Amino acid sequence: MTTASVEAPVVVRAQGVSKRFVIRKEKSLKERIVNFGRSNLHKEDFWALRDVTLDIEAGTTIGLVGANGSGKSTLLKVIGGIIQANEGTLERRGRMAALLELGAGFHPDLTGRENVFLNAAILGLSQKQTEQYFDSIVDFSEIRDFIDTQVKFYSSGMYVRLAFAIAVHVDPDILLVDEVLAVGDEPFQRKCMAKIEEFQREGRTIIFVSHSAEQIQSLCDRVVVLSHGKVVYDGPTDEGIDALRASFEGR
Repeated sequence: MTTASVEAPVVVRAQGVSKRFVIRKEKSLKERIVNFGRSNLHKEDFWALRDVTLDIEAGTTIGLVGANGSGKSTLLKVIGGIIQANEGTLERRGRMAALLELGAGFHPDLTGRENVFLNAAILGLSQKQTEQYFDSIVDFSEIRDFIDTQVKFYSSGMYVRLAFAIAVHVDPDILLVDEVLAVGDEPFQRKCMAKIEEFQREGRTIIFVSHSAEQIQSLCDRVVVLSHGKVVYDGPTDEGIDALRASFEGR
């Protein structure tokens, strides 16, 4: 594990971040048509995040944990710029690569090769840089035989392999990883964990969501526990695991 310097710069700053989703109550298309244009009685607000404030320093590894529906994946998407907060501010600095929803950022009708260039371009690499990294990306993904196949024919494991390979080869300052790594087989998961540990040694910032207490304890300097969209703990890892268990009991 890495230990951040006291003077390490803040690379992610969330201040009073809240995210609201509108949930429709109609159970069928017919009900939705009948209620179209009526009052908000058939809608309700769901606050996935409520007043989240935290600073993340360069070179740290942060685990976002909590029960299902606690808001951890939503927070990761806000940090990654995938969705926008309704309230509060989110500031980030440096190149960010994200492994979030399975297949996110991939165009299903493009081949693996074409998606490598597309994703790398989105993350700020030139075509020449991507060409330099291409063989390394494909070798890491271990799907060379399928690199010229449309990704809509990929298995979930193949998606994850290629997505992770791209993310770790675009030289990110910040790597965001959601639970998607659980989809890969055990040897590839170990390979991914080894790459994350390499990133730690290089002083990169890693923010990841995991349900594995073992992964959290082995990798994280710090744990943020969310419950019902609010931060209920933010601090050292061992105490964070205890706080996570307490949040389960308090549901």
